[in-house]
Amino acid sequence: MVFNKNLSVFFLYFISSAILLWSCTKFDTTSIGGDIIPEVDNINTFADTLDIVTTQGVFDGIYKDSTKLSVTEEYAVGKVNDPLMGSTDASLYLQIKPPFYPYYIGKLPKDTIVQADSVVLCLSYKSFWGDSTKPLQLQVYKVSEDARDQWDSISSYRTINYAPIIEEPLSQPVTIDIRSLKNYVKVGKNDSANNQIRIKLSDQFRDQLFTRDTSINKSFRNDTLFRFFNNGFAVLATSGDALMYVNLLEKNTRLELHYKKKNNSPVDTVYSSFFFNSGLQGEIFRRSSLANRITRNRNPLPSGDQELYMQTTPGTFANLTIPALSNYSNRVVHRAEIQIFQIPDPVNNLIYDEPGYMYVDLVDTGSGAPKWKPIYFDLNPNAFYDPDFKTPGFPYFPANGDVNIGYYGGFFRKMSDIQGERGYYNFNITRYVQQIATRRTPNYAMRLFPAHSFTYPQYGQNVLIPYKNPIAYGSVKVGGGNHPNPAYRMRLRVVYSKIK
Repeated sequence: MVFNKNLSVFFLYFISSAILLWSCTKFDTTSIGGDIIPEVDNINTFADTLDIVTTQGVFDGIYKDSTKLSVTEEYAVGKVNDPLMGSTDASLYLQIKPPFYPYYIGKLPKDTIVQADSVVLCLSYKSFWGDSTKPLQLQVYKVSEDARDQWDSISSYRTINYAPIIEEPLSQPVTIDIRSLKNYVKVGKNDSANNQIRIKLSDQFRDQLFTRDTSINKSFRNDTLFRFFNNGFAVLATSGDALMYVNLLEKNTRLELHYKKKNNSPVDTVYSSFFFNSGLQGEIFRRSSLANRITRNRNPLPSGDQELYMQTTPGTFANLTIPALSNYSNRVVHRAEIQIFQIPDPVNNLIYDEPGYMYVDLVDTGSGAPKWKPIYFDLNPNAFYDPDFKTPGFPYFPANGDVNIGYYGGFFRKMSDIQGERGYYNFNITRYVQQIATRRTPNYAMRLFPAHSFTYPQYGQNVLIPYKNPIAYGSVKVGGGNHPNPAYRMRLRVVYSKIK
């Protein structure tokens, strides 16, 4: 059982470490985790640097097709032309609906609409990736009624490959200065908003919408009738060099209807709003449809022997093998750490941020076609899980996706040395290596990638496990296992003591 393996390894580690720590007065710390380990003195404590063989990979086929976004995370819209990786295009498709049915325009049912002023599509802006100094141009299109069978308010959310059919534009191209989105703009007579992308829709659409008021022709009586009028919006980027990330659940995402109204009083200028309906409050019958299509036109990639190009989902990965672990003798492993170093690019790194997080799992080829599975023990040493999914009562991944990043590592940091300032990622795989040394368990190949999400379908549960990176955010060039400069070379460093 994995549970018993974990306890026995931990017990051996604890007893041996206690003896060694009692006899030493010098200590060493690593850059991840809070453990204190003995200093390498080549008397009691030693260190190995093991070569890693690396090759470049690209996610495609079923792995790319399975990526979906949850309704609670941030969605991307924009264009990027990353010199390192190539171009990215992110298009957003969503329905925004009246807050109630039957819907009437106005603050009160008996309000008289004197004049329709404008209709503005608003998106709640959160962050960006790319070059914010270049204007980003967006345009809104109508989602076709012909898409109704695949694009329905009660359907599940789509993968990042899906896009509904669209028709005529509903706006002119609108130029967005990302740097100015933090500034407040006046909304209506008394309100203001910031961190909001605002796209004014056409006068033709404005007039069509206002003539659908319940008091005129009853097109807003229910959700079905409303969707026959407007089946959703497509927000496409026509130019620019950045992806903007938006939150659809916040009230800053809305369709504003600006107008003048009267109700036994002087004419007043006001606005009403439609919103994205997530269905999280039980209103599934009129839940808004949603899709975020991400397409890449990727530059040619190297073999990965010397350099690896890492790009967040839908992106790339690296295959890693560590041949020396296959015959690794029994010992007390104090720390085993995969060390990954960025190859800096002074121009590119200033504009295109690196992925915030990497993830490493195992490649299991023991039963035919390759299958991936989580690494043993080290995702969270306090959570019992069985990557082989054979131990009753244990999940194959830490419950609730609870990866202990502080212990496991994989997050981006900066360092300065003789090479200058550069980034790096480290992974703590101590317990996994201890298992190989002690129990002669298989030395699996590994897969390294900047994950947005991933799945392990062999367990019979097509469950998408979310990770730490926003969709399509980040790219980085790192050293492969055979980089000519040892300072950039990926490697496994093992600090250990011999068993006497």
